[in-house]
This record gives sequence, C-alpha cells and structure tokens, in this order.
Amino acid sequence: FTVALVDAYEPSQSNHLVPSASNLEMIWMEPGTFTMGSPTSEPGRGTDETEHNVTLTKGFYLGKYEVTQAQYEAVMTGVTGDLNATPSFHGPNRPVVKVSWNDIQVFLQRLNDQQSASIPAGWAYVLPTEAQWEYACRAGASTAYSWGNTISSTEANYQTSGIGQTREVGLYSAN
Repeated sequence: FTVALVDAYEPSQSNHLVPSASNLEMIWMEPGTFTMGSPTSEPGRGTDETEHNVTLTKGFYLGKYEVTQAQYEAVMTGVTGDLNATPSFHGPNRPVVKVSWNDIQVFLQRLNDQQSASIPAGWAYVLPTEAQWEYACRAGASTAYSWGNTISSTEANYQTSGIGQTREVGLYSAN
C-alpha cells in the first residue's frame, strides 16, 4: 500500500519526509485533470473502466514508493492484540504485504498521532483515493502504462512477470 498526505495548501517544498516512519519519502502531486479509465480497445480492460475526465482540485503528497517493511515496523512497533509489527518480513526495503485494510487503518492512525505536531492542522495521512492513485500512476500519459502500451519485467514486477516475489522498492524507473 501507499500513503497519501492530503488537505488544501500549497507545499513549501516538493518532497515531504516522515521521520517516524523510517524516513518515508513523499512527493507533491499538483492538482490537475486527467482521463481516468481505459479505452474499450485496451487489452485486459475491465468492464468498470469507462473513460471519464476527473479533476483533482487539491494537490496532495503521495508516497514515493510502497510502504516498506522497515517503515511499517517503525510505526507499528509496540502494537498489541492480533496485530503484528512484522507481518511479512522479506527484507526491510521490500513492500509490506499480508496486512488487512483494518491493519492499515491502525498504521495510519498511529502515523497521524506520531506526526501530529509536524503536519499542518487539518492534514492527515490516508490511503490515496482511486483517482489520486491513477492520476499519479499515469504521470500525464494516455497509454496503458506511463511508459507505453506494453509491459515487461524490466519495467515492473507484476503477477505474471516471472519474478514470483516482491522486490526492493526503487528498482524500477519512476512514472
């Protein structure tokens, strides 16, 4: 999962660093308009992907990478009950996996509590909306992927890439 920091002021810098989450780096996304969804001619298109224009009127910060195991553990250390601070330890710089939506809500609440003095009033760490996520992933492109219409394991790690496991964040080119 990736974290967003949202509200409505212009940032003083293009990046935001979250020290309590093992220096989780976030990048500022300018507000803008894009076409969400995909054309009917796109291979693998789902029936719920109707193209439509979306305008994001507020900018937001988005995690540069997926939340890593080290970042998750830094926030979740000391949790009690059924939660586990290391649910998927495959290496500190790999994305955290095997966490539920409820686990992520605890992570976000703890992150907001830890950073409350460091972020402006009204701002919060949240999961990005589907529109925010697609806007960032598209990176201004109108192709199936930010780099074009085809995909290979040199561009991304995906279900049928043949890699079969997560990899360290930052190994692939940015969108």
